[in-house]
Amino acid sequence: MKRSGRSLAVATTVAALAMSLAACGGGSSGASGDGTVTLHVEAWKGGGAEPANVAEINKAFEKTHPKIKVDFEYITAGDTYTQKLQTELLGGKAGDVIMADTDKMGKWGASGYLADLSKEAWASRIAPDAKQFTQADGKTLAMPMELIGIGMYANMDLLKKAGITEVPADWPTFLKDLAKVKKAGINPIALPDKSGWTGESVFQASGSTLVYQKNKQWDADFLGGKTGFDPDWKAPLQQLKTLEDKGYVNWKNELGVDDWSQGPQDFSAGKSAFWYQGAWQVSNVKKAGFPVSFAPWPGGAAGTKPNGMVFSGTMWAVNSQSQQADAAREYVKFWSQSENLAKYLEAEHAESPFTGGTTPESPETTAFTTAFKEGRYRIMPSNTWYGSAAETATGSKIQAYLLGKASAAQTLKDIQAGASAK
Repeated sequence: MKRSGRSLAVATTVAALAMSLAACGGGSSGASGDGTVTLHVEAWKGGGAEPANVAEINKAFEKTHPKIKVDFEYITAGDTYTQKLQTELLGGKAGDVIMADTDKMGKWGASGYLADLSKEAWASRIAPDAKQFTQADGKTLAMPMELIGIGMYANMDLLKKAGITEVPADWPTFLKDLAKVKKAGINPIALPDKSGWTGESVFQASGSTLVYQKNKQWDADFLGGKTGFDPDWKAPLQQLKTLEDKGYVNWKNELGVDDWSQGPQDFSAGKSAFWYQGAWQVSNVKKAGFPVSFAPWPGGAAGTKPNGMVFSGTMWAVNSQSQQADAAREYVKFWSQSENLAKYLEAEHAESPFTGGTTPESPETTAFTTAFKEGRYRIMPSNTWYGSAAETATGSKIQAYLLGKASAAQTLKDIQAGASAK
């Protein structure tokens, strides 16, 4: 969205106030009489349903850095985290180290809240295709913690009951398998879409194969005005509709199921053969006790291999207002080391964002990890046309399409408008 003159003036005033507060100091940590530093770390991982081995890594850090005590604070993800940190950053009271993603890094970095980490040794080890998500105005403002897959889950017990032994890799096989499980009396697939996230994400995952295998430079071409959503994204949109046309999903019902709470619970309860979500749910689903497989969305033609879709997920950033900047940088450095970050990646079932980094493997994610290692993946352009506003707009437009309130052509036109907004 383009800013109006008035809103730009307000934003400038807010930024100036923030920098003024930064100049006065800030942060929330301090040092004791014996020189021990307390480092306040804030994150939306490391608690709740996603402990993500954060406590273990923090404990290891404290063991190797006896003069630094970690005061870790878990905050619920989403608006709760964003609003809390936004207020604290403005007031100079945010943690010394804060969790961010590409969107937050860009916004907070532009306001001067984040320290420049470009000269840290780990910055040169960031994988080339991951680096763009950690930088703004040529400066590295965050350490990437993962490249995490978003794809399809399969309950292998239910597939076995239908006579299926392997997770489908292409669209025709997928449709045949859905028919088999339905014939066996099993709910074929769950795509809970109350928030609009699942629909737009499947659309993106399908496009990761159907669009990007034809043109890996699609993002650059789109940003350069050389291509558009119509006709490039017609087939991904049609796949969503095909699932309902063939009776495998009821989108009206799915729009009443929460993507993030009821959806995971239902799949873990064995209510569907297939489901769609991020790899961060693998650890929780495994607790259900049935064999599970996590694989790329099988969107391609018969006999082809799908691209995986990965997201540049969580990152660590250092508060530019921190009074313990050296300790904060040491904490981030510790996380960047393969032996430490691997524990987080193992819990997240994610890929390493560093060149030569260690990507833990598990039987549940073999199909997805294989695609990543073979270079069959696409990173969501969350730092360009597919930012948070475009993502939300896409989800809403696709919901309308699936309810029959908009044509495919109009939907693609609307998605392009959302992706083009500044």
